[in-house]
Amino acid sequence: MKAQLRKCEKLIVLLFKIISYYLIFYIFYRLYAIENWQLLTPSRTAAVTTLSYLIAGYLFLKIYGGYDIGKRKTKPIVISLSLAAVMTDMVAYVMLCVMNTNKANNRTFKLEQPWLLLVVFVAQLVIINLVVYWGQWIYFKIHDPDKCLIITSSQRSLEEISRCVKKYRLQYKISRNINYKNENLKSIIPKYDTIFIYDVPTKERTEIVEYCYQNMKNVYINPQMADVVELNAHHVLLDDVSLFELSSMGLTVEQRFFKRISDIVLSVIALIITSPIVLIAAIAIKLDDHGPVFFKQNRATRGGMIFSVYKLRTMKEHVDNYLSTVNDERVTKVGRVLRRFRIDEIPQFINVLKGEMSVVGPRPEMLANIFNYTNDLPEFEYRLRVKAGITGYAQIAGKYNTSPRDKLVLDLMYIEEYSLWLDFKLIFQTFIVIFKRDSTEGFASEADAKKYEKYYEMISDDIT
Repeated sequence: MKAQLRKCEKLIVLLFKIISYYLIFYIFYRLYAIENWQLLTPSRTAAVTTLSYLIAGYLFLKIYGGYDIGKRKTKPIVISLSLAAVMTDMVAYVMLCVMNTNKANNRTFKLEQPWLLLVVFVAQLVIINLVVYWGQWIYFKIHDPDKCLIITSSQRSLEEISRCVKKYRLQYKISRNINYKNENLKSIIPKYDTIFIYDVPTKERTEIVEYCYQNMKNVYINPQMADVVELNAHHVLLDDVSLFELSSMGLTVEQRFFKRISDIVLSVIALIITSPIVLIAAIAIKLDDHGPVFFKQNRATRGGMIFSVYKLRTMKEHVDNYLSTVNDERVTKVGRVLRRFRIDEIPQFINVLKGEMSVVGPRPEMLANIFNYTNDLPEFEYRLRVKAGITGYAQIAGKYNTSPRDKLVLDLMYIEEYSLWLDFKLIFQTFIVIFKRDSTEGFASEADAKKYEKYYEMISDDIT
């Protein structure tokens, strides 16, 4: 029975996807049609509102991700669909209010039934949870976890990748791990569904990937520097020879110009909108320990230029300066709240206005960290090809204690894939961080934090 259902797996997922998207749209449209009868008749209002909902919905699903059951964990899917739904609702709602601004309805622009948006979203949230949890339950009833083989080079590497894979126990089951030097590797690979290749030298990794491709195996690899550079490659034909052109010059003049314009506009809007939040936070900081509201620290941005980054103070005064740990006693009570919701980052929009930072870009690291990381990872300095940013790949996908190497890969991926559309996506994806409790996860101890600042030495012992 399972085997037969697995043949229809894609069809089942497609049906659930259609049902979920339709119900999310229907809830908004039908509830607002109660007071807006024109939505139920062939009219310009109905056409514009529907078209706005479909276009906005498509864009926000592209930004946040859609109903991809079986591929992601349940909570991230719920969060993604919920954010896409609420953003789409707001766009369609504004368009509905615009269409109702006429002689027959409102002579001036008016927000109609804004309270109904909350009712719509609550109803949509219930539907989203039902279709996601039900869909995941059915999917994993008919789909067993993939039997996985981990190929790596050291015990440290094995621990790193295993920790991540084990979080997806419904998708993957680690059946075996092996060193890439094992003589029987090629006879072992065909026995497994999915192959994870982690921290294997490029030459050997290429051979293993080609063998996996030959045997039609799913393969996951951790990117090396060459892989990141190839993200922006262009296919070029010289006569009848195919080549990839790798142009890694950073942002063009045009890209920097439009990025700067968008930075100015977004930072002004952000500072105006968040000013009440900053004021409340400032008062709370003062009442908590009567210390200064703002915190300044030297950081590096494009070209290695040093600047003072502005933040709301979250730590006590006159304490040692090292990376945060779990239940860090240096962090104030107010500071924990500010860090949890990233409110302490808001003053960095002042740095953006001054041209020292961008809204989107690599995280501005402490100068000591840059020195330490670059000693172990010379490629770390490539991050300085663009301005540091408030948000970005590493800030959204990574955690506070994500390794320098993994943060570096995320930052370099951003630089190589840069576009205004990517900036737009990452700005909206930043809202996801609010719902990720582990995004501000600190180190287990002070010793671990200080060890991290000096980076870590990879264990060279082979897996036995």
